[in-house]
Amino acid sequence: QVQLVESGGGLVQAGGSLRLSCAASGRTFTFYTMGWFRQAPGKEREFAAAIAWTGGSTYYADSVKGRFTISRDNAKNTVYLQMNSLKPEDTAVYYCAADFGAGLHSDQHEYDYWGQGTQVTVSS
Repeated sequence: QVQLVESGGGLVQAGGSLRLSCAASGRTFTFYTMGWFRQAPGKEREFAAAIAWTGGSTYYADSVKGRFTISRDNAKNTVYLQMNSLKPEDTAVYYCAADFGAGLHSDQHEYDYWGQGTQVTVSS
């Protein structure tokens, strides 16, 4: 089992920045691909970013590419999502997820464990 707890969400003006954190505990964190997803009101949950367990490979949705950066610190069992140049359409609940399989996936069904989410609200 892996437990994931997100933090760092909040209210920010358009153009601003936030850094989300996801702390993992339980089963060995190091060997998991980690992902960030988001769900806006009235919409389905969508992929934002993923990072391989080595940290050497990353994958982004087109909607966040160039603005968001995913990173991880395996010594701290933590994955981060640095979000810059935020837009009102980035408003959503952000979830981190862990995938014990190989590869970087945008399909949420590939992920085995999920956090409870943290709210990000971007005002115009």
